[in-house]
Amino acid sequence: MSVTTLCGKQVDVVISGNVFFQGILIEIGKEILVLFDGQKFVYIPLLHVHRINLSPIINDDFSDPSEPSLAKDTESISYRTILTNAKGHFTEIYVTGNISLHGYIITVRSDYFAFYSPVYKTMLISLQHLKWLIPYNLKTPPYNLSSEKLPAIPSNIPLLRSLEEQLKKWEGELVVFDIGEDPMKIGLVKKVSDTIIELVIASGETVYLKLSHIKSAHLP
Repeated sequence: MSVTTLCGKQVDVVISGNVFFQGILIEIGKEILVLFDGQKFVYIPLLHVHRINLSPIINDDFSDPSEPSLAKDTESISYRTILTNAKGHFTEIYVTGNISLHGYIITVRSDYFAFYSPVYKTMLISLQHLKWLIPYNLKTPPYNLSSEKLPAIPSNIPLLRSLEEQLKKWEGELVVFDIGEDPMKIGLVKKVSDTIIELVIASGETVYLKLSHIKSAHLP
């Protein structure tokens, strides 16, 4: 019996951090699944899925979606296709901490994507650490901002292929890693080499961060 037999049925999904989702399983591929919770589509990379099972209690509020998902017109669902199709949609993503991020996917690179947040501006998000993505179907502008106050979304940012290569370009810059919740992850990037980031924090102390554990990065 394959997990694909659960498509079209109401399921419970538990992901990293013991986060729980419930909804109709629309589609599942080798890298990502699509869930519909009755109001919106939720896209969850399988890397972070711990368990999927039929919901023991059926929620009658979960109806089939009236709009197509971001996987429409694709022969096989893939993580990269979902990210690419999400470009232009105001989107909620979650990578770390107690807050989710809201904004627009700008471009997708080999191991990260660029995300524009009206709050944090341009961010680099590790593909490995994205936990979920939820596109909004807004009939009003994000944050109810007027067109005059809504910042322009950059479209042609020159970004290098890998996250390590891009962070090397930021050597000598003040960088905020993982949304800045940890003061040991805010500082001047001294050097990036062999997947290690040498960072000088506010006190002048040098700390070394492992690139594989970096979830997001942005310039303040």
